[in-house]
Amino acid sequence: MSPAAAPMMSSSRKWAIAATAALGALMEIVDTSIVNVALSDMQSTLGATLSEVGWVITSYAIANVVVLPLTSWLGAIFGKKRYYMFSLVGFTVASFLCGISTSLWTLVLARTLQGLTGGGLLSKAQSILFETFPPEEQPMAQALFGVVAIAGPVIGPTLGGYIVTNLDWRWIFFINIPIGIASISLAGNFLPADTEAPVKVKSDIPGLLLLFIGLGSLQWVLEEGQSEDWFESKLVLSATVAAVAGLVLFVWRELSIEHPCVDLRVLRHRALAAGSVFSLVLGATLYGALFAIPVFSQVIMHLTAQQTGLLLAPGALLAAFAMPVVGKLLRSVDPRILIGGGACTLLIAVLKLGHLSVETGEDDLFWPMIIRSIGTVFMFLPLSIAAIGGVPKQEMGKATAFYNLTRQLGGSMGVAFLTTYLSGRIVVNKAAISAHLLATDPRVHERLARTTGALMSRGIEEGHAHEMAIRSLAGTVAREGMIRSFNDAFYATAILIVVTLPVVFFLRRPKTAVVVDAH
Repeated sequence: MSPAAAPMMSSSRKWAIAATAALGALMEIVDTSIVNVALSDMQSTLGATLSEVGWVITSYAIANVVVLPLTSWLGAIFGKKRYYMFSLVGFTVASFLCGISTSLWTLVLARTLQGLTGGGLLSKAQSILFETFPPEEQPMAQALFGVVAIAGPVIGPTLGGYIVTNLDWRWIFFINIPIGIASISLAGNFLPADTEAPVKVKSDIPGLLLLFIGLGSLQWVLEEGQSEDWFESKLVLSATVAAVAGLVLFVWRELSIEHPCVDLRVLRHRALAAGSVFSLVLGATLYGALFAIPVFSQVIMHLTAQQTGLLLAPGALLAAFAMPVVGKLLRSVDPRILIGGGACTLLIAVLKLGHLSVETGEDDLFWPMIIRSIGTVFMFLPLSIAAIGGVPKQEMGKATAFYNLTRQLGGSMGVAFLTTYLSGRIVVNKAAISAHLLATDPRVHERLARTTGALMSRGIEEGHAHEMAIRSLAGTVAREGMIRSFNDAFYATAILIVVTLPVVFFLRRPKTAVVVDAH
């Protein structure tokens, strides 16, 4: 169905299609984060080490990022509805296989299948929305999708924490089965049949292999680099070489053949190229910050996974209410103005988060997270319009596939950067604090004596009490070093936002109000 035909469809049917697409995408987005809180339970049940159980996350991420740029090609070959239905069925079956897995590696294989089919859910859902709604209704339709995109990462850890605490980790996968069946039924009933004949193209096996090697290796490096000590590891170094070589050869291959599996020629549109760069950095800053706050709240504030999810929930709810407002603004306001305003708002939130201390409580994080959500909303939808709105309709699927990929990779890069940066800054800050605590400093002796005396008053022997006082002081130094490192990481994120802002000037205001992507 072409966009021109969309207005002939009843309003109720269009919104039923929108709900169908959003439900399928929600499953995929939630599953990217719901597993994180269950790793320790999986580890004990399956008898795996911590590094081994990490593959439950890594396998999904690699499969997801590899399939994303292929979704337009696969949709053209098999038909949009057929490919979307296949992805729904595959994701539901994979979720069942994850739930019944009795060994780590069967679980990893099932998660890989989840990632491969999940990429189709996310990307094709957006194409379905674009073809269902006419241009003037796109902002409101994609606002619904934006609600799902922002709420999903918050729902995941909160729901996962509740399920793991009260049921069993297997139910984080089994819960997808009724939702998947409902989505399949809705898609079968409401999605319009494919009217265009599947495209017959020559297979691009070399391109597919290079894509898998390049993106798969890159994603693995981003996911596992920190735990492997980065380039001190020959494995990480080899994977990096494979990623660079694979991607360079992939680009050469796709630009030199007539029917590539990923058409990179779509980047000739300046706004799309600039928007993809901004999307890469946006993914890094948004998801990087979303990664840092839960770590701080659980390590420093000692909150549970459920409490952390509830801490993030108000911002997600606000975003859900604000998204339709932004959708209406896009009908009359230049999206570049909204992007700039959203970036400045996000900058304020990040700078406020850069003032964490040992006394920071949940109330101190409330407003920065609210401000962050507002900035997020004012960037996601407008950036999609500015980057993709000017792309010809026949190339829209290719453009959205690449655009999705940049944000997915940006998120992985942001988490990898912050993890490494935090580790390095913790060492530096701890050393700097320790340098001020000289053994000859009377204040150090006074604190140790005071702590030792307090412990002795509880009946602890003097020598043991003194050792405990020294360990307490060391713990205080380590905690303060970590807090300062979180502040440094947020300031680094703020610098990244400022450096990227000029990219907005390379975007163009589209002639029509078309939104294609809100995730």
